[in-house]
Amino acid sequence: MTQLESAGKNIITPLMRRVARREGVSAKELMRLIRLGQAVIPLNINHKIKNPCAVGKGLSTKVNANIGTSTDESRISDEIQKLKVALKYGADAVMDLSVGGDLARARKEVLKYSTVPVGTVPVYEVAVRARKRYSNFLKFNLRDILEVLKEQAEQGVDFFTIHSGVNRKSLKALGNHPRAMGIVSRGGAIIASWMKYHRQENPFYEYFDQILEIANRFDVTLSLGDGLRPGSILDATDTAQIAELKILGALAKRARARGVQVMIEGPGHVPLNEVEKNIALEKKYCHGAPFYVLGPLVTDVGAGYDHITSAIGGAIAAGAGADFLCYVTPAEHLRHPTAEDVREGVIGCRIAAHAGDLVKRREKAIIWDKNISAARKARNWKKQINLSIDPDKAKAYRLSSQPKLESVCTMCGEYCSIKLMEDCSKK
Repeated sequence: MTQLESAGKNIITPLMRRVARREGVSAKELMRLIRLGQAVIPLNINHKIKNPCAVGKGLSTKVNANIGTSTDESRISDEIQKLKVALKYGADAVMDLSVGGDLARARKEVLKYSTVPVGTVPVYEVAVRARKRYSNFLKFNLRDILEVLKEQAEQGVDFFTIHSGVNRKSLKALGNHPRAMGIVSRGGAIIASWMKYHRQENPFYEYFDQILEIANRFDVTLSLGDGLRPGSILDATDTAQIAELKILGALAKRARARGVQVMIEGPGHVPLNEVEKNIALEKKYCHGAPFYVLGPLVTDVGAGYDHITSAIGGAIAAGAGADFLCYVTPAEHLRHPTAEDVREGVIGCRIAAHAGDLVKRREKAIIWDKNISAARKARNWKKQINLSIDPDKAKAYRLSSQPKLESVCTMCGEYCSIKLMEDCSKK
């Protein structure tokens, strides 16, 4: 049985107990959330990991880091190094988005070294194989799709991004309401191009039940992809995006009925004043399913700093009820990210998730801030550094300056407000 099927029968599994302890909630409550489709535990029956997690309502906001080869940068060793960096700095999950080199080997290595859940976008490998087999990445068929899904599930992939919402109906909505940026999702663009080339319905939509069979067999969580997410704030919350969201909501109900855990992916580029609205719409149309958001990026002008634009949006989204944040690195829109880009992306996203958890009144988050505030007041530099979200950077900054008084920092020196008030209290 899948975790969802077990929850449907009021069975608390060992995995539920294990994750509930880590999360600080009762196993019974976690089971209830899974049964209602408001939480998921993305973990393939063939994948053994040290740090499984739950994503959803009433739980801490999770952070995902994307890694993977590209057609220009295909060294698997580089991606494993990025994986290790992502894990070191606190990613709760990773996605292997490889499209260059030996995809099966890259995924095998990521699954081997990852201590957290691993996700993929299967249509990438479907397209890469089609190019090799048929000299055209659009010449794949249903057999090719199911072959990749089954192989990846057998390998141990924990969650699939499936672009089933890009269909004739949602593309018609897009055609009737032109965008500034059109389709910016790589998976969404592949599907739309396939549909035009073959003049057929999206096979990930038309044969969704066969996808569910594979997901059910291996307890793979489906992350229903936002192929029509806005790539510009000018396109945010438009007709096409909402049309796709409604389709994903209907598919989520079908997945749950088949015993398959499901979450929904979301935008994208969204201005500040529309972030909360987007969360509310997803919860409404997708029946409370966990929401997995990319950013959202709150402006389009942050090239080189999009880990910041996405952290701003991510904090608001998390506070409004988003459950899972996908990081964005400083390299977004510009190049294939480096290990250092991954580090900055993970840290920025974790700050956003933590800020959201404070709004959600997560006890663990509040205690963390309380403890570091106490250390700061006591000018306990070692403890303050250890409690920071990136102790390595905090320590490096502290060591890079030489205050005249060891008990203060070089920003305020002898005029340190904390020290002044401490001396004042003594007097």
